[in-house]
Parts: sequence; C-alpha cells; structure tokens
Amino acid sequence: MIDHAHDLDAVREATDRLLSATGKLDDAALAQPSRLPGWSRGHVLAHLSRNADALVNVLQGRPMYADSETRDRDIEHGAPRPKAEQLADLAGSAAGFAEAASAPADWSRTVTMRNGVTDSASRIPFRRRIEVELHHVDLGIGYELEDLPEEFVTREIGFLAERFDGHPDVVSTTVSDGQDRTWTTGGGAAGAPVTVRGTAPELLGWLCGRRDGSALAAEGGPLPALPPL
Repeated sequence: MIDHAHDLDAVREATDRLLSATGKLDDAALAQPSRLPGWSRGHVLAHLSRNADALVNVLQGRPMYADSETRDRDIEHGAPRPKAEQLADLAGSAAGFAEAASAPADWSRTVTMRNGVTDSASRIPFRRRIEVELHHVDLGIGYELEDLPEEFVTREIGFLAERFDGHPDVVSTTVSDGQDRTWTTGGGAAGAPVTVRGTAPELLGWLCGRRDGSALAAEGGPLPALPPL
C-alpha cells in the first residue's frame, strides 16, 4: 500500500541530504561532468529543480512540461548558473513541490505524466524521491547506490520490475537479492526464463541503467539487455 505521507517525509530527507552535499561544492565542481553522458553536475541540479516544478503541474492537472524542447532548453539554461543560484532554485522548487503535495486531495485519482504515462497521484511523492536519490548518485560526489536507504532500494527495484513487466524485448526474468526477496519482470520476449542474482544495490544499478550488470550472476541464459528508461 502506498503511503504518500511517508514518501513526502522521505523526499524531504533525501532533499536535505542532497542540499547538504551540494553545498560543499564550488562553482568549478558544479561545472564538471556528472555521470550522465553530456550533462554537467549543473545540468543534473537544473533538471531536479525543473522536475519539482513539473510534478507540481502534474498534481494540479496541468501538462508536466509544455513540450520536450522547452524542458531541454530550461535545463540547458539553468546548468551554468553559479552555486548560490542553483541551490536557491533547488531548495525553492523542492519547497513548492512539498507544499503542493501536502494539500488535501484525492490521492486515488489518476494523473498524467510525461509522454502520456499515467499513474496514481499517491505515487508522485515516490517518483520525486526516485529523482532526488538517483540523481544524487549521478553527481558522482561520494553518494553511491550502496548509500541509498534499504527501503528505497527494494521499492525502486519493485517499481522498475513492474515497469519492464511484459516488455516485448525482455525474456521472463526473476530477480533475487539473496535475502529471500524476489521480483519478476519481462516475459514479453521469446526465450528461456532467466534468474538474475546479486546484491540489492547492484540489481538496482542494472535495472536503472547505472551499472552494467557485470557484478550479477545470470542463470538459465545471458543477462537480459534492458531497454532504456
């Protein structure tokens, strides 16, 4: 059962960690490359700020972004800003999201995300948490997948397993973290079922495209190639 109030508290904690960590950087560090191809750390922070605004749009029934071009242009425009501006924007947009997500609402309603994807309004706080936690890792400043809260890691594995469930390019796959926790995904592609085993952080890294899966063990066939998110 989704607890949006719990997720809102977790988003605040994740945002505080991010703000504390980025507060230790300088302008030169923000201009350096992140772990995301073609993006500096400034791009990552600008994206997080605009994502908060975009999720407010979703909660209030507006399109998430005006269009893809505007989204990309806003990130490019915000990327080279000095640290003070970046952090003020990140904190301010996070506060705006927290306010919108705390307002009384029908949390069972269906909302529309980018590219027509729909979801329950109750899962929007967790979606924001995903953005904050994983992009903190993408900054490459000492916060790794192994540092993520265990509860978040297991939920995100389940979220991604659900996302790839029945995908036409992924064979039936069982994912196991060796702690009696398993998830099933794929199943839309022909081929023998595969079981993938590894630590929860490594499984998450593979599922979200942050790691190549070389630390995982595949049984029944090769490690499935996952489509981009």
